[in-house]
Formats: sequence, C-alpha cells, structure tokens
Amino acid sequence: MRPVRGRVRGRVRGPALRAALAAACAAAVLVPSAPAGAAAAPRAAGAGIEVEIPGPEHGGDAGSGHIRVPAAGARAKTAGGLSEAERAADGDVAKMIDNGPAGDRLDVVVVGDGYTAGELERFHSDARQKWDEVTAVEPYTTYRNLFNVWTVDAVSRESGVSGDPAPDAVRDTALGSYFWCEEIERLLCVDQPKVDAYVAKAPEADLVIVLANSAKYGGAGYNEPSATLGYEGISTASAGHPKSGQVAIHETGHSLGKLADEYFYAGVPDYEKYTGPEPAESNSSALTADRMAAQRAKWHRWLGETSPDGGTVGAYEGGGYFATGLYRPTDNSLMRVLGKPFNLPGVEAMIGGFHRHARTVTPLTPTDRTLRLRHTAKAAVPRLAGADGRQLLVRWYLDGRELKRFEGRTEVAVADLWLFDLRTHRLKVTAEDRTPAVRDPGIARTLRSEAQWQVRL
Repeated sequence: MRPVRGRVRGRVRGPALRAALAAACAAAVLVPSAPAGAAAAPRAAGAGIEVEIPGPEHGGDAGSGHIRVPAAGARAKTAGGLSEAERAADGDVAKMIDNGPAGDRLDVVVVGDGYTAGELERFHSDARQKWDEVTAVEPYTTYRNLFNVWTVDAVSRESGVSGDPAPDAVRDTALGSYFWCEEIERLLCVDQPKVDAYVAKAPEADLVIVLANSAKYGGAGYNEPSATLGYEGISTASAGHPKSGQVAIHETGHSLGKLADEYFYAGVPDYEKYTGPEPAESNSSALTADRMAAQRAKWHRWLGETSPDGGTVGAYEGGGYFATGLYRPTDNSLMRVLGKPFNLPGVEAMIGGFHRHARTVTPLTPTDRTLRLRHTAKAAVPRLAGADGRQLLVRWYLDGRELKRFEGRTEVAVADLWLFDLRTHRLKVTAEDRTPAVRDPGIARTLRSEAQWQVRL
C-alpha cells in the first residue's frame, strides 16, 4: 500500500485519521467503534507495519485509509501443537501454475489460514478460484503466462479465523489471521513473521496472497517489501467472499505497479488541499492536464484517449487522499473503485511491473558451453493471451547482425547459421514486448529479454 505517513506532509497518526474519517464519513461506516468484547491490538507508538484498509463492502471504494498494525498480530489461541498427521501435511509446497523456471517468472505464493488438515483440498480450490479472478482483469489476462503460482499448505488446528463471525471469536490458526484488526471489522490482519515462515518454503516469492478460510468481507494490503525474502508485498483476502479478489488486485496495483491510490478524503482535516512536491507515483500529479501536456510529464502520452475504466484520460482533481491539489488520470479506475479496470496509465505501470520480475526468454539449451554444428540453440518464450492475438517479437542475431530469416522461431540449428570460418561466434535470441499499452520509452526499454550462446564449426 502506498503509505500516507512520511510521503507528503509528515506523519499522520492512525487513531487521529480514523477519528477524522469516522466523523466525515459516518454514513459509510468507514471505521466502526469496537463492540463489547473486542480486544484492541496492542502496539507501541510508531511500531508495527503500515497496511491499507479495504473500502466498505457495499460502498465500492477501493480503500479507506492506512494504519499501522502489529507485525506479529494481536490475537492468539494456543491449544497445543499439531498432531503427527497434521505436521506431515504442514508446509507442503505445490506449483499450482507452472509457466517456467522460478528465476524467469513472476512468482506468486498463496498461503491459506484457518484451514485444517482435512480442508487443504478446499484451500487449493480456493487458491485456484482467486487466481482465476485476478487473471480475469487486464493486464493480468494478457500476461498470465508470465506468472508461476505456488501454494504452501499451512495447517491450522481450528477451522476459520478470529473475528468471524463475531469480534470475540478467537481461533487457533497457523498465521494468526483476525478481523477487527485495530478495531476495524473488515481489516484482516496476519502475523507476518508466521506468514514469512511459510513463504520461505516456496522456491521464490515476488508477491504473496494470504487467503483466510472465511466468507466474511475483508482484507488488507501489506506493501512494504520484505527485507529478508524479497517479495513486493502481502495481500490478505477472504477466500469465500466474491469481492476479495478485487481487493487483492487493487493491492497489487501498489506493489507491482507502484501506483498511488486514486481515492480521496472529502472533509477530512489536513487532506483538503495538497501543497507538496510532485508525487513519485506515475498515476498521481500536481499538474493540470494543460500543464502536464506542456511539460510532457506523467501520463501526457495518454491524454484524450478512451480508457478501459470508462471516460477519457485527463486530469481529474482528487487523489492520493487529497480532495484538491492532486490529480488522477480518470474518474473511477480500480485504484479508486473496486470492480473497475485499471486505467490506461495503470495498465502501463502494471506491465512494467510484470517485466520487472519476469524474463521473456528462457534458454533451454545450456549457455555455458560452446555449441557446434550438431547442436541446436533452443529457447522458451511465453505466449501472450490477449484477445488481439499479439505475441512477443522473437529475433535472432549472429555477432550483432540480425538473421531475419529466423524471426519468430524459438530454436535455430548451428548448421543453419552458414558459418565459414573457425572463429567462435556469438548467437543471441531476444524476445521483445511491443505492446501498444506502453508508450513511456523508459518502460518500453525494459520489455525485452535475451539469451546467448557461443557457436563455432
């Protein structure tokens, strides 16, 4: 989640912001008071991790604020250790979606909480269903073959998670998931050290999704990158709620796309007008459309274009939590309203994020030895799944000179190179994504991968 604290106007304390939001938006019940029996999460001042709160279930808002929560969770119930049979199932890793080596793909790790040993089959089904929801949204749909998805079985002693159905419900689960985090019913927090212990079992993790065994609406976005495991962030979601997939996708907009929130707080003190510097995020700007075009800044290349989320790309005032002084590219993208698509600048940023983690060329023939006439250089190139049928452009080069006759091929025999001397030559294959969804030259330069071999007679 793109943190409020320290970004633009100093630190905004969670309790103060909650109180202001509650006063300004009481009708939406953004931050309910804790009912009798609810235990507030203990924390020291300034301690914990900042997370994004999902918007109200029926409001459509993508988010309603950020708050610090305890890294190690708050509620725990220990009824004893796992049985021998439970320990045997705990921590098993499976590759649910296999699109190539972990080092060449964007690896998503899904861990379930509140699933007993007898419910692991349902966890696997829930994980596949949620990934199907994610890949139904562009640009995930087109680029789904750039992803691997791993599941890690976390066996809980009890089914379900704390805070469901009531705030005083406490269950003994592997990851310590709980609703009513910081007295906010829909805020679904986890014990991050416990999550990391399971994520570390997967071969690699670029993004983490925690699915709670619950049909209750809720989630959270932990988008501070892991210092130890290297993943971009954690999205928590209820496995059984139809909107949980949208919550997770919104959070990946922050982690993978480095996108700002496009919603704002109307009538909240300190958020009436933004007066800080130009934001770093690509979808947030202090520039009007005219100034953006004149300065050729931010999403100027998309101004006037029809966007997938409806309407025309422009500069719409309100975003980055501020009611005025900051502009967003469109009126209602997924970074503002759940259920909407990403807007054009958002799609561009997400594609750049995908390619930041995934390579589009995987050498199948070893590159650490010289290939001779009897050998063939082979590479795997993922297929795009967009409706337009567009594919990556595959090209071959010998000593820097393009061999146009091999364009589009994923293997070339050394005998077909027509080598006429005894020198060692360099054979290279590249795969380039020339998508029209990317207009920023800086991002476009990152949409290319290559592999190369030494070859000779």
